[in-house]
Amino acid sequence: MTQRARSSAAQALALASAVTTLAACQVGFPHSARPTASLHMRGAPGVPPDASVVIDEERVGPLAVIAARGVALREGTHQVTVEAPGYFPWDRLVEAKPSESRQIDLVVELVKVPE
Repeated sequence: MTQRARSSAAQALALASAVTTLAACQVGFPHSARPTASLHMRGAPGVPPDASVVIDEERVGPLAVIAARGVALREGTHQVTVEAPGYFPWDRLVEAKPSESRQIDLVVELVKVPE
């Protein structure tokens, strides 16, 4: 086998591996379970950037990271909570619909717990 043939075979194998990996990511997920909206959040002035973001009872990361990157949401209603020590939790229900805008923007305003 020539060097060129080996290179082509290696490229074909790498492509097949990538396609298999991508296909495996979709196994078991119905079409409606795929991300349909992108949730973007930012904190109002005074909100700690390390406040914890929880979506559907799953901690997804600090507010600063979600503000920078966003979060993909599947179709449906989602409970979004932001928590930080010394503040009351902030809760919102958001609806991700494929027929509407694919981006949901939220501004988080936390209220301090009185001492």
